[in-house]
Amino acid sequence: MYDVKEVVEFLSRLNYRQALAYWIESEKKEAKFYRELARRARNLGLDKELVKAFEKLAEDSLAHAKELETSFRETYGEVPGSDLPPIEVLPVLDKLERADQLLEVLRAAMESELIAHESYKLLAERVGDARLRELYRKLAGVEWAVS
Repeated sequence: MYDVKEVVEFLSRLNYRQALAYWIESEKKEAKFYRELARRARNLGLDKELVKAFEKLAEDSLAHAKELETSFRETYGEVPGSDLPPIEVLPVLDKLERADQLLEVLRAAMESELIAHESYKLLAERVGDARLRELYRKLAGVEWAVS
């Protein structure tokens, strides 16, 4: 795993525009991640409800990304972009080496969602910019709902 304080320190240096672009790209990467988990669960013949749950998480992440991207385009007149890795899936991407590790990956994913929640909550308390503080509060709420 990784250190929440390091993540918070890194993200605390972003301005509102960068943080919003980061969130959009993170949601897209998270959607891809959950689609991959759904595919692997299906291929392993695991419970259909688990597959549906992963697919729902992917759909929700993609819907968040689209909604945020529309807002970003309206505000800044361009398509957002961010090369920063999403903290929600970063620690579990390397664990996707074998399909039979799905339960281990799921545990790590849920743990990373909790870490993301704590990171965003700390950021909301730490940043001075009111818009950025509200953005991090929303992110913390989204991560709490997922975890």
